[in-house]
Amino acid sequence: MAASHGTSSPAGQQAVRALVHAVAASRPGVRVQEAFVDVQTPGVPQVLAGAGEEPRVVPLLLSSGHHTRHDLAEAARTVPGATVARALGPDPRLASVLARRLREAGLRRDDHVVLACAGSTDTRGVEECRTTAAMLSETIGLRVEAAFVSAAEPTLEHAVGAGVARLERGWFPRRRPGHGRVVVSTYLLAPGHFGARAAACGAHVVAQPLLVPGRPVPEELVEIVLDRYDRP
Repeated sequence: MAASHGTSSPAGQQAVRALVHAVAASRPGVRVQEAFVDVQTPGVPQVLAGAGEEPRVVPLLLSSGHHTRHDLAEAARTVPGATVARALGPDPRLASVLARRLREAGLRRDDHVVLACAGSTDTRGVEECRTTAAMLSETIGLRVEAAFVSAAEPTLEHAVGAGVARLERGWFPRRRPGHGRVVVSTYLLAPGHFGARAAACGAHVVAQPLLVPGRPVPEELVEIVLDRYDRP
């Protein structure tokens, strides 16, 4: 069972559905069903109830948090043999996709990069986002700062605003005042409410999320989902 958060965005729904279909096509011997934690139907408990013996729940969520550790875990406890895989991130392959999106957005060597994460009240999930920022930094060779759309600090708006101010004053090493840009790497699975907030954060450039509607699903994401399914 591929369990995503759910979104009211048609573009986001299309993008996540494409990922689920790509996973199913890559593993034809496995029955793959889509379910949602919130917003959309069918819900996780409903799908689990009819899933048969020993269903495996793979969260299409980028980090641990309340949904993974509580909502999905509690739903699985009601079905004999049901298990929940770990979240998709952190994973170096996600950093590779994020780096690709930044390059597509025109990343330059004098840019300051902020990783826009959904945010969580779960400290483990927040630390996992910071781990992803470190992985992305290593991948692109630039400093990357993690910031959050909600529920954690620093907020995305604060991080972007502070970055713009420092660039204008020339506070970053090897950058003259007024040079460089603040570029946001969108660490979200697909377009939706948080993606719209990230796009409006005031950065000079905002890269696309991991899944882009109408474009091929990154092979890395399919691999990660299948890895989570296969591993205990």
